[in-house]
Amino acid sequence: MSNSLLWYTTRGAGAVSMILLSTVVILGILSTQRLQSPGWPRFLTTGLHRNLALMTLVFLVLHIVTAVVDPFTNLGWAAALIPFSSYYRTLWLGLGVISFELLLAIVFTSLLRGYLGHRVWRAIHWLTYAAWPVGVLHGLGTGTDTWAAWMLAITGACVAGVGIAIVMRLTSGATDPLAPSRTAFRSAVDRREAR
Repeated sequence: MSNSLLWYTTRGAGAVSMILLSTVVILGILSTQRLQSPGWPRFLTTGLHRNLALMTLVFLVLHIVTAVVDPFTNLGWAAALIPFSSYYRTLWLGLGVISFELLLAIVFTSLLRGYLGHRVWRAIHWLTYAAWPVGVLHGLGTGTDTWAAWMLAITGACVAGVGIAIVMRLTSGATDPLAPSRTAFRSAVDRREAR
């Protein structure tokens, strides 16, 4: 493979990974709101969220492998697996490794969700809120096109999308759509027992 092809592949896979991961985060945040419509039921959002997360991993692996085998960076596998072990842009590559490893923990525990239980899975799934911004920082610090207009637009759109989803989540009130039904049920049971 030519060096320029590896370089373009690494850059492209990194940009696509950020877009996909941002979309996964947005869908994850919005799915907690139980947003749905008759034309787009909730199970489609959940399935899309899961499939995009797996697709994100594919592009991340492509991004990492092409960066490692690119003779210009000469990173080696240790730099791709051990945070802050690279001589090349140590801090920024270390952040990328941390983000990737957090995402791996999220994916593996999601695959084992039935064995772990919902409470453990959910606690680990909160790592997404760390993995995404650390990944964005990695891109800002190590990307060769970070300050190009097209990359600034992509990064800005990703940050804005996640920001809007977080604001929607924080301002929406109760996140449990069954809370009113549960309250009504408990009240009915209490009234019946009081008789």
